[in-house]
Amino acid sequence: MENQIFHLQYAIDTFYFLVCGALVMWMAAGFAMLEAGLVRSKNTTEILTKNIVLFAVACIMYMVVGYDIMYGGGMFLSEIAGGETLVDDALAASAEAGFEGGSVYSGASDFFFQVVFVATAMSIVSGAVAERMKLWAFVVFAVFMTAVIYPLEGNWTWGGGSVFGLYSLGDDFGFSDFAGSGIVHMAGAAAALAGVMLLGARKGKYGKNGQINAIPGANLPLATLGTFILWMGWFGFNGGSVLKLGDIASSNSVAMVFLNTNTAAAGGAVAALLLARILFGKADLTMALNGALAGLVAITAEPSTPSALAATLIGAVGGAIVVFSIVALDKLRIDDPVGAISVHGVVGLWGLLAVPLTNDGASFIGQIVGALTIFAWVFGASLAIWFVLKKTMGIRVSEEEEYDGVDLSECGMEAYPEFTNAPS
Repeated sequence: MENQIFHLQYAIDTFYFLVCGALVMWMAAGFAMLEAGLVRSKNTTEILTKNIVLFAVACIMYMVVGYDIMYGGGMFLSEIAGGETLVDDALAASAEAGFEGGSVYSGASDFFFQVVFVATAMSIVSGAVAERMKLWAFVVFAVFMTAVIYPLEGNWTWGGGSVFGLYSLGDDFGFSDFAGSGIVHMAGAAAALAGVMLLGARKGKYGKNGQINAIPGANLPLATLGTFILWMGWFGFNGGSVLKLGDIASSNSVAMVFLNTNTAAAGGAVAALLLARILFGKADLTMALNGALAGLVAITAEPSTPSALAATLIGAVGGAIVVFSIVALDKLRIDDPVGAISVHGVVGLWGLLAVPLTNDGASFIGQIVGALTIFAWVFGASLAIWFVLKKTMGIRVSEEEEYDGVDLSECGMEAYPEFTNAPS
């Protein structure tokens, strides 16, 4: 009877992992649509190409080396080779421990769930460097980001490893990041910030005497669709991080995570829209979209312990923060076409700092040390790689290519050819 219960929970938890992984994979479509809507029409094909390629690169590099760096032991490769043996080993270990409904699932499903997180972190970079970066320089960076940079900081946090043998974020500081406000989102933003600093702003974005020129996106319906896709995919992102479903306590936890994820996004959208109305006198759709995403990022670090009202407030603070951050980065002449650094980086930090407000097991000191460790590593390593790429193959297209649009120079085709003056 106990074996039957184990096999049933193994099947349920594995299936739940796979479904949540598929939802997170669907976020790749959300990022693609959001970014395609917020860039100019002449740069649409290239941004879509980056999104499809980065996902493929992430899947390959994380399989080849990244997963082993993050969790050690070659678990995924042994899953392929071991087959039923791993199921038998899991059953034996469960019996030896006196099975009490612990986390049990296929190693292949764990890899699938983890790899889509890697792609999410890399997707954050693509929007921030849009409209002026060389496609192939971006692809080369994606190789390093998904193979080494992200997996190493993931090993220090979710993998339980020590930071270059110096200290353990979990054991020494009690660092907590439930689904990745820092590990995924702030890491992606740190890599993006390093690239943007070396890349420079788009031509015409900033004028003399501190003038800031708005460069509107080409397709706000598409950007809105992308936001809703991300909102939906986030249920898998946070819900899957519960890691299991096959018992009453876990099912209740999953339901609370879904509820808090949804209400935090709502709080972020409303707060950003209201603040934009106060500051700019208009209902700014792009701020509302980024506000919803900011709410999602903010709650990602701890969606299981807050009440629904607390989650709404955490998301609302994230939505307000993102408006101020986007304005501040523009004043600093840090050009981020989609607001990715603000949404995922600045609000990602807020998400980490909000954890101790509802989780007694976390401390502000531990959260700060964890955030600094993640940022310092990802930003420093990314800056070094971007710098080498800049000095070798170059990372920015020419001024003429930027003016004509990177669709033609990098991809040789346009997303909306009938609306341009280019020859058919």
